[in-house]
Amino acid sequence: MIYGNVNNKMIEQQIAVLPAPLQSAIRFLRDTDLASHDPGKFDLELDGVPMILQVLDLATAPRETLRPEIHRKNIDVQFLAAGGPERAGYYSDDGTSQVDEDLLDTPRDILFYHNNQSVAEGTIEMTVGTYAVYFPWDVHIPAIQTGPASAPIRKIVIKVPMDACLGGE
Repeated sequence: MIYGNVNNKMIEQQIAVLPAPLQSAIRFLRDTDLASHDPGKFDLELDGVPMILQVLDLATAPRETLRPEIHRKNIDVQFLAAGGPERAGYYSDDGTSQVDEDLLDTPRDILFYHNNQSVAEGTIEMTVGTYAVYFPWDVHIPAIQTGPASAPIRKIVIKVPMDACLGGE
């Protein structure tokens, strides 16, 4: 997992170590007004790499009501464009979590795990401009509320094909 903010003065140095498709996705998030973009799912091509752009209007929710998720074909670049704050949980997929719903072989490329109280789960705080990059081995739980009440968020997800970051297409 990688975590940062597009408004950081050192953003170009930070993303320089990433594969080119991830650099393109983060620059797109920095340079595009997605807070006023229409919600929905869109095809996106950045520097010749086909990606999927999801613009989601959500509300944060208590952690216990959310399911951990993972993807295998795509890297998720998640970005908070407006609203919040939001907390995101994460942990490394060690293969021991119990599957709740497997949709990996569908266009959604998603697998949900049952919540497991014994997993050492970390959290990050997402404020406007913050991004998190989740690789296929990073279980993540987005849209966790940070206080006693839910908050509206404009969540952007760019699905970057894992193969494009490995040099294959």
